[in-house]
Amino acid sequence: MSNDNADNLNASDLGAALPAAAAALIAEDRAGLVNALKAKAVLKFLALIAYHFIDIVLTMNKLQNLAGQHADVLETLSPNVRTRVEVLREIQSKHDELEKKFFEERAALEAKYQNLYEPLYTKRYEIVNGVIKVEGETNEAVMDEDKGVEEKGVPDFWLTAMKTNDILAEEVQISERDEGALKYLKDIK
Repeated sequence: MSNDNADNLNASDLGAALPAAAAALIAEDRAGLVNALKAKAVLKFLALIAYHFIDIVLTMNKLQNLAGQHADVLETLSPNVRTRVEVLREIQSKHDELEKKFFEERAALEAKYQNLYEPLYTKRYEIVNGVIKVEGETNEAVMDEDKGVEEKGVPDFWLTAMKTNDILAEEVQISERDEGALKYLKDIK
């Protein structure tokens, strides 16, 4: 390093000093450094486990307190009311089972129709993006006046669809900046 001033650090001096410093770090020192880093990582991991363990214990205590409070409330009720509450719990349990079945069937139905929609989405993509020609379309090329290229598909289809959709028009405000980006949108499923 430069002898002028120990406080001034020259990048070229540092670059020259690094290989020498690395060579001086013998295998035993490197092993010690690796072990120290591993030990530090293990300590961080153990601290993280301890933190989450404490969080779990506190949550369990809260749940036990809540359960105890509910038991306390039930104990204050007359036997007839407690019986009614138990019947209500059974009804809720049956409701929960039916709701679970409903969600399973709905997911299966949605998956079925997603498969049925897929060919339609593919065909729509191909038409919108000019991949295929549709029946009745002429072979005459139409030029895009702005770009000077042949017009294919349906220009700005998704932008126009979003701007004219009643539900989206109420929920989403499409800015000029959005319009610039949405003109490049190729597909939505």
